[in-house]
Amino acid sequence: MERWGRRLALVAALVGFAALALQLGIIVVKEGQGGLALLPALGAGLWRFFGYFTILGNMFAAVVALAMALAPRGVLAGARVKLAAVVAIVLIGIVYSLLLRHVWNPTGWQAVADHALHDVMPPLFLLAWALMPHGGLAFRDALWAMVPPLGYLAYAMARGAYDGWYAYWFLDPAKLGPERMALNALALAAGFLAAGLLLVALDRFLARRLKGG
Repeated sequence: MERWGRRLALVAALVGFAALALQLGIIVVKEGQGGLALLPALGAGLWRFFGYFTILGNMFAAVVALAMALAPRGVLAGARVKLAAVVAIVLIGIVYSLLLRHVWNPTGWQAVADHALHDVMPPLFLLAWALMPHGGLAFRDALWAMVPPLGYLAYAMARGAYDGWYAYWFLDPAKLGPERMALNALALAAGFLAAGLLLVALDRFLARRLKGG
C-alpha cells in the first residue's frame, strides 16, 4: 500500500507545483497588464503570490508530497510534518468552499489553477497520506497542525501593517475590527486543532488496522 501512496504523492507534488507555477504566471501577467514592466511586474506578482495561505499551504503540501514519494524516511516526510501538511491542505479546501468560493467566479486558466489548488490537491494529498505507513503520532502531536496557520497569521498581520493589504476578508482588521478579526483567527486555530486531533485518531486507527491485517 505504501508503494501506491508514494506514487500518488508524486502525482500530488506534480499537480501542486504545476498549479502554483500557473497561478504565479497569472498573477505576474495581471500585474503587467496594469502597466508595469517585466521586472517590476514579477516583483509585484511575487509579493502578492506569497501573501496567500492557499499558496503557502499548497507549496508546503507539494514539498512534503515530493518527500513522501522520493524520501519517505526523511525529515520532510516525518509523521508530524505530514500531519501539519495534510491538515493545512484539507482545511484550505474546506475554508475556501465555506467562506471564499461564493465571492468570485474564476474563468479560463484562473479557474484551472483555482480548482487544482482548492479542489484537487486536498483530496489527492489526503489519499496519499492515508496510503502511507501510520502509527507515529500521539494526540499531543495535533498541536503541530496549528503551526502553519499561526505562523501565517503573524506573517499576514505584519504584511498588512506594512502595505494595508490582507489576502482574506475574514482576517482584515480594517474591515471587521480587531475584536471580530481576533475571533475569526481563534476559530480558525481551533478548527486546525480539531482537524489535527481527528487526523491523529485516523492515523492511529489506520495503524491498528494495518497491524491487524
